[in-house]
Amino acid sequence: MNIKRAKREVKDSIEAYLKKDDFGEYMIPAIRQRPILLMGPPGIGKTQIMEQIARECGIGLVAYTITHHTRQSAIGLPFIQEKEYGGRKYSVTEYTMSEIISAVYDKIEQTGMREGILFIDEINCVSETLAPTMLQFLQCKMFGNQKVPEGWIIVAAGNPPEYNKSVRDFDVVTLDRIKKIDVEENFEVWKEYAYTAEIHPAVLAYLELKKEHFYRIETTVDGKMFATARGWEDLSQLIKTYDVIGKKADREVIYQYIQHWKIAKDFANYLELFEKYKKDYGLQRVLDGQYGKDVLEQLRYAPFDERLSVVGILMGKLGELFRDYVMADRYVSLLHGYLLRMKEGDTLASVTAAAQEEHDRLRKAEQLGRREEEIYRRMLGTLEAYGQTVRKGHLPQEEVFARVKEEFQKETGMREEAAARAGKALDSAFDFMEDAFGDSQEMVAFIAELNTNYYSIQYLKEYGCDKYYRYNKRLLFDEQHEDIMSRLDEVEENMNNL
Repeated sequence: MNIKRAKREVKDSIEAYLKKDDFGEYMIPAIRQRPILLMGPPGIGKTQIMEQIARECGIGLVAYTITHHTRQSAIGLPFIQEKEYGGRKYSVTEYTMSEIISAVYDKIEQTGMREGILFIDEINCVSETLAPTMLQFLQCKMFGNQKVPEGWIIVAAGNPPEYNKSVRDFDVVTLDRIKKIDVEENFEVWKEYAYTAEIHPAVLAYLELKKEHFYRIETTVDGKMFATARGWEDLSQLIKTYDVIGKKADREVIYQYIQHWKIAKDFANYLELFEKYKKDYGLQRVLDGQYGKDVLEQLRYAPFDERLSVVGILMGKLGELFRDYVMADRYVSLLHGYLLRMKEGDTLASVTAAAQEEHDRLRKAEQLGRREEEIYRRMLGTLEAYGQTVRKGHLPQEEVFARVKEEFQKETGMREEAAARAGKALDSAFDFMEDAFGDSQEMVAFIAELNTNYYSIQYLKEYGCDKYYRYNKRLLFDEQHEDIMSRLDEVEENMNNL
């Protein structure tokens, strides 16, 4: 299955494992809570989905790559303990607490979360001395003589043997005690994630043209050559930073991330073309509704990959505007929720303190992603600014709410301006797409991107767009028609085989 389905399976399992009955007991007792084992190629996002699941479920996460550990750090160090059996004293070997188990208790102390995920990566790539410990861990949920705390779910990940020579097979006894999920790479699923992760539009546009280059691992006389989802994401971040500091990612730099020389060279050439297309077509002006016949004429005779790249660049620009609106909407909604407390009688100072306390709690519990952290900081800054305005004006308490409400209208105004910018740009983009391509394959690609981009979906849910609905309805009809025709072909083929 793909990583999106695997995430849902893991999340569903965790919610089931943590469900309690009317007496406060887990409905599935710990002994029946099978550890979950994700098996799949490296770099497809197994660790990332653990972080997402922990935030979405509101539980803790402790993650370890087990290949970095020795037997001593995993199960603890031995020491001699004196015990009495049958009236005689004996020296007995005991073990200190495992570093991994202690990390779980530390996380409970730090976050206050008594439930969570203990994630062990590369579990089937351990050394020979550590292999029995891993089997004990999966079978008994123990490291040495210490159990994983109740309420903490074991999730492990490993790579199939074709990706790692040091992989060890699990025996049937172990496999019969775990919930095994096989995961495969899938570009279309990764692309949905890529929009929320703000992957550079050049990477998305290139992989849309060369899907076969998204994930590839080959063995040659010179060793392994590979391109992975992790590599593309890390390269994307580098390119975005290089854009800011005025540097260029050439093929040697790209090869440091995409360690497949042919793909690295191909993407380096495409990246140069991508920057050229941005200048040649002036797509920022297009979103402002400013483009001439010369641009349309140039596109009319451009090869298909260039035309599709222009669609990718256009979608990248639109995506930034959709994201700005969604972030503004989340910020205003969060701020509004706290300001409502003033209507119920709370002071501005107490509201600000409550917001700061909630931010600190969520941050300590590691429940805030990068964007959520930015929104909270912005909100706290606004509340502080409101406080300064009130103090500077020496306003009596009965007038504070009216003044804060007046200031808040500015924030809602900025949100509406962000929505208006996105809507105007989308209308201009549709005008351009119609003038340049008409009802063509490029328009289909444009609609498909709007249906994939998380931020565009959120915008369209709220504000809609007549041309989007018209083309999307036609696209869905075409897909349904194609599906019906393919089924009729299957029926005809089956009849011929009778």
